[in-house]
Order: sequence, then C-alpha cells, then structure tokens
Amino acid sequence: MLDFPISNIGTLPGLELQIIQDKILLFLFCSIRISAFLISSPIFGAGYVLLPVRILFGMVLTLSVFQHQSDLIEIQTITSAIGVILIIKEIAIGLSAGLILTIWFSAASLAGEKIASTSGLAFAAQVDPNTGASTPVISQILMLFLLVIFLAIDGHLIVLRTMLDSYEYIRIDSIPTLDILLKTGIGAAGSMFLAATIIMLPVSVLLLMVNLSIGVMTRSAPTLNLFSFGFPITLLGTFIFLYFSASSIGFAMSDLVESAIVSMQDMIQPTYTERQSIK
Repeated sequence: MLDFPISNIGTLPGLELQIIQDKILLFLFCSIRISAFLISSPIFGAGYVLLPVRILFGMVLTLSVFQHQSDLIEIQTITSAIGVILIIKEIAIGLSAGLILTIWFSAASLAGEKIASTSGLAFAAQVDPNTGASTPVISQILMLFLLVIFLAIDGHLIVLRTMLDSYEYIRIDSIPTLDILLKTGIGAAGSMFLAATIIMLPVSVLLLMVNLSIGVMTRSAPTLNLFSFGFPITLLGTFIFLYFSASSIGFAMSDLVESAIVSMQDMIQPTYTERQSIK
C-alpha cells in the first residue's frame, strides 16, 4: 500500500478553471467575425454546407489569429458595456464582408431570371438548395458557372486570406467608423444590376430579334399558331445563343468575381486608418 500523505494533496499541480474560462471566452470573441462571414458568404454559407462543418471550419480559422489577437484585449473589456459594442462591430464586419460577395454574386441569378423570362423558360424552375426558393433553371446554371469560376481562380482562398488579414487592419480592440460598410454595400448593389445587364444583354437582344421576327411572320400569316410555332423556335434560339456566348459570359463572370473581391478588400482596408483604440 502506498504511503502518500494527505497533507501533500494541496500541493498537487492542477488546472486553473478561471484561466481556462477566460481563454475560451477570448477565443469565442475572436471567432465572431469569421463566423459571421462564413454564415453570409456565397459558398461557405450555402444551405448544402452543414452547420457543424461551418462551425468547425470557423474554429480552425480562428486558431490562426487567436494567438496574436488574444493579447490585445482584456477579459474585463469583453464583459463590460464596451464589449457589447465590440461584439456588434465584429458581427457587422463579418456580415458586411459576406453580404458584399453575396450581392455581387446575385448578378448571375438576376441575369438568369431575365433570360428565362425573355425566352419563356420562367416556368422551368426548381428549388434552389442555397435559398430554398423556387428559381429558374437557367439562373441556377449561371450561378453554378460563377461559383466554378470563383473556385478556379482561387477566389475562396483570397477572401479567406482577406478576412484573416482584416484582424491586422481592424483590430478586435478598436472601434472603427463603419460608414465605409454602408457605402460599399450601396455601391455593390448598383454594380450588381450593371453586371447582370452585361451578362444577359447579348442573349436578351438576340431573343428580342427572334421574337420580332416571329411577330412579323405571324402578322403576315395569321393562320400560324404562335405557341406551336414561335415557342420552340425561341427555346432553340436560347440554347444556341447560350452555347455560343458561353465564352463571353465566362469572361464577364471572371470580371465580376474580381470586382467582388476588390470591393470586399476596399471595404476592410480603408478602416485601418480610421480606427480608434479603446485600451
């Protein structure tokens, strides 16, 4: 039987639970910005990405910045009234960065809806797994085309790198002016309609010419049935125009992805000179 004096129990090494709780709270605070971005961004926040996967991915990304950011703020600051302001600021930055990408990427879906309505394919819709709403098939095809281009040019790595670098531009212990978030969001909304117009304009113009030709033919030959004659020609023309304009649409979407990334970076970097430390 071991002879172990009871008086030595108090000297055994142990874990300080208060320190562990403080570290966990600091870690969760540092993960707010990245988690908000993953929820609102186009690919990482998609409905087909399971919530546990997003949580695990956010925790892994937070580990890369936690060591440097945890020393910038004290636990008393997080649990105070200023901490509430800092939490709102972190959520606003993450959501704004993700929503800017989402707004830009909505141009592909908007262009697909306009092409579908012009060609008569608006009824050919199915449930979009991202939004859960009924969306025309052409919109989903163009959106998938855009996502493939986004991944092909390593756009997902660039935006993740931008979010990690945002901790250097906008530290977790600072309260920057958030006017740039509103300006960038309004600018992205306007640019979305312009990008959608550029994508859909060639196909829409050609379909308009086809519809005008069908109208002239039915005017000169009233016995022709518009639905049995014009609708198949419009469908055939839509598929032919999309096939031959695939390269131009691809270049337009590549420019759209680059503009979206630049818009996101311009939103984060200018706030670096406007921040105000609270420590």
